[in-house]
Amino acid sequence: MSTNTEQLTRTIRWLQVYAALMTVALAVLFVRSGTPPDGVLRVRGLVIEDDAGRERILIGAPVPEAANRVRTDTARVRQIWGPRFSDRYMGYYQDYDHAANGIVILSEDGFDRVVLGDPVPDPNIGKRIGPSTGLVINDVQGFERTGYGIIYANDSWNVGLSLDSDRGEGLILALDKDGMVVVVGDGEDRILLGSASAGHRWTARAEPFLGLAIMEDGEIVHELNVAKDK
Repeated sequence: MSTNTEQLTRTIRWLQVYAALMTVALAVLFVRSGTPPDGVLRVRGLVIEDDAGRERILIGAPVPEAANRVRTDTARVRQIWGPRFSDRYMGYYQDYDHAANGIVILSEDGFDRVVLGDPVPDPNIGKRIGPSTGLVINDVQGFERTGYGIIYANDSWNVGLSLDSDRGEGLILALDKDGMVVVVGDGEDRILLGSASAGHRWTARAEPFLGLAIMEDGEIVHELNVAKDK
């Protein structure tokens, strides 16, 4: 009887050891199955949520769809942004590009706050002249307040840095093959500083520009244009 008890005890201990070894082996296999052989995790997209389950960070090429994102919810766009513009706004809006290859950080209300990508989306007030690669920072309602990007359009690379107010663009540094211009001001009241060829989109001059121009209500009231005398 004593011998049988000892044998049974040894058998149980062996089974316990065996079970422990199998548990460790299964754990190792589980971990290894979730780790790529090259140590690189390959995914088509990633959505990071906050504690309340709201989508807050979108990563991908393009970024994944998000139910919480205002830009891609036409009903919310019409309700939130529509009243600020004319009745034709929604007609224009349907042609805007909302996709991005990169990272989009959303506010808890679903507005795009920070976008880093190639390209980044169009602003919610109009289309860009071409796809822009760079960084965009928006206010709490999703309106662009500053951005830095490079755009290839009209057979030229266009590099721009802008600082915007709630009235529009306030400070712009724009460079392309035809000129370099600094624009200070908003609306039709602004100051132009730099150089540009005739017909440049920022100076809108029939002649080349090199100097300083002060504009009021869209008309030049003071000017120093060295290019005129060349």
